Amino acid sequence: MRATITSTAHHVPEKILTNHDIEKMVETSDEWIQNRTGIKQRHIASDDEASSDLSTHVAKKLLEKRGIKPEQIDIIIVGTVTPDHLTPSTAAIVQNNINAQNAWAFDLSAACSGFLFGLETGSKLIESGKYKTVMVIGVDTMTSILDFKDRETCIIFGDGAGGVILEPSKSDNGIISSILRTDGSGASSLNVLAGGSRKPATEKTIANREHFIRQDGKKVFKFAVKRMADVSKEVLLKNGLSGNDIKLFIPHQANKRIIDATGERCGIPKDRVLINIDRYGNTTAGTIPIALNEAVENKLINNGDYILLSAFGSGFTWGSILIKWDSVSYTHLTLPTSDLV
Repeated sequence: MRATITSTAHHVPEKILTNHDIEKMVETSDEWIQNRTGIKQRHIASDDEASSDLSTHVAKKLLEKRGIKPEQIDIIIVGTVTPDHLTPSTAAIVQNNINAQNAWAFDLSAACSGFLFGLETGSKLIESGKYKTVMVIGVDTMTSILDFKDRETCIIFGDGAGGVILEPSKSDNGIISSILRTDGSGASSLNVLAGGSRKPATEKTIANREHFIRQDGKKVFKFAVKRMADVSKEVLLKNGLSGNDIKLFIPHQANKRIIDATGERCGIPKDRVLINIDRYGNTTAGTIPIALNEAVENKLINNGDYILLSAFGSGFTWGSILIKWDSVSYTHLTLPTSDLV
């Protein structure tokens, strides 16, 4: 038995922060940001929006598009590094918000790889035969941990969420292969130093701005390009495929230069690489499910197409998942475009 995706959805905050807006905060320019990252704008949460709010919008859209009731959900998995609270989990809040009274729920922390790690976990739960309907959401409100005095990070990230519903496939299509990896030696290259048990919040940690995300951009770039390409090629080789067999490559939207380099190394034609970083920035765990939903809504994927997902995040974490798209097992309902933003 394979797990298959039966519904996709995404949600981003209404407010938009452009490169020109950021020019007023730090020493940078629209031209420099676009040349270095490919980003033109990003959506940012309002003061009263948290990760559970974005996730709840996604969850409701997933249910409506699939045409099922909340009580039919068995499990809710939320991949995030910006939960509403250390406890309870964001997934528990979402479960309550949508009244999914029969679901158990938990958060998963793998940074930008969070959605892929959640998708793998959810698919294995489906394959076990014990569970029939699993909701997987990737969400981050990165602006809650951004230092808008740090040009290295504040130009990159945005806020957003996306998700899927997984169910047993009625064909040979679905999630067919995956490779996920972690290398904890990279922990110091991309992290938030304070706020956990190692360094609880104090006046000193706040004054030192240690509750904001920090990164070694050059090291992260080099590691990301190599690892994302290597693991993607490994998945292709494992399944006897080449880059030309992939209908659509959906990589983590971290940086356009990373995306271009990864696609090229995998031999995937440029017109089959989905890029939307220009409109959303890096939404961490949200990037891949947001892009996947846009691909579905824009009818870029047909039954039987090979879809390759690939991500890289802090930890370091990285991985790739191969999907043979299934649009036959279940009917995909479509909401009006105006309801999908």
